[in-house]
Amino acid sequence: MAVSVRGQQVTFVPPAGAAALVGDFTDWKKQPALPVVGGQPITLTLPRGAWVEYAWLDAEGKAFPDPDNAQRTLNPWWPYPRAAVVGEYVRHALWQLPDAAQKGTAHRLTWPGEVFPGTRRAIVYTPHGHDPTRPTPVYYVQDGVAFYRTGRLGEVMDRAVEAGRATGAVLVFVEPGDRSAEYYLNDRYLDFLRQEVFPRVEGEYATVSERGLWGASLGGLISLHLGSGHPELFSRVVSHSGAFIARPGATDPDGTINTTTAGEWLRERLETNPPRHLRVSLDTGVMEWLTAPNRRMAASLADLGVEHQYREYPSGHNWVTWRDALPEAFLYMQGT
Repeated sequence: MAVSVRGQQVTFVPPAGAAALVGDFTDWKKQPALPVVGGQPITLTLPRGAWVEYAWLDAEGKAFPDPDNAQRTLNPWWPYPRAAVVGEYVRHALWQLPDAAQKGTAHRLTWPGEVFPGTRRAIVYTPHGHDPTRPTPVYYVQDGVAFYRTGRLGEVMDRAVEAGRATGAVLVFVEPGDRSAEYYLNDRYLDFLRQEVFPRVEGEYATVSERGLWGASLGGLISLHLGSGHPELFSRVVSHSGAFIARPGATDPDGTINTTTAGEWLRERLETNPPRHLRVSLDTGVMEWLTAPNRRMAASLADLGVEHQYREYPSGHNWVTWRDALPEAFLYMQGT
């Protein structure tokens, strides 16, 4: 048996060759792995109703999937995570509905990059019956392919609209090149949107009533950063597990961006210049290193009088968390 659950006690049974355990509970590589001692199981107390992703490490520290657990995850970065459920992980009611009969339309765009190098891609998803001359909210969604295919945000919109719970919007799924460089508080990303994305979308596919930015992790960071600083352009922001541990130019010793010790520069900036022009949806998993920064960001928005919602999910920094958070985020922005 790979994993056994009794109440909130979850026991992981190490397979042959396992030297340590990592997962949402160690923030993967951000905290020390849990060692296997004498081949004995590892028991943890985890949130009731949680979806927990994990993997085993061999003696050389290389991650591998649990061979005795067939429960795969939505993880697009690594092939080895497997999942355990602490009781029952409850999905949103929109995901329990039948697939929408009336679906939106996907328009695929490709062009040579100017602000950033390389071929750029985006998917413009318009709601069923969309009239491009009618003023409509437009959301520019970071990590576009992941939100379109894995998160299925377009499907969320179709279901919500068909159920009479929301009005439609134009969703622009923008694919990054180097997401760390583009999303880590990089103001040139706004140049990219204004010079290359807006002109290809607005007019041909949409008449804009309001613009929003939408993203997860680093995508949530750049969305709130740009949305809060430009009231002339943006009035809505959705951020899932926003990477709010960040400071301009902050890097780790190996030169990678710093998302663990850089402080909370964006929250400090917003407390000085409250973004009261925004409607903001924030959410996070309760098993990730960004839980506390997101709680503090939500508390600051409340203190500052910024219109917002904040929700938490019993899971980690992954696409199960974000996919299940999408319905409430969409309903907050577009709900009837």
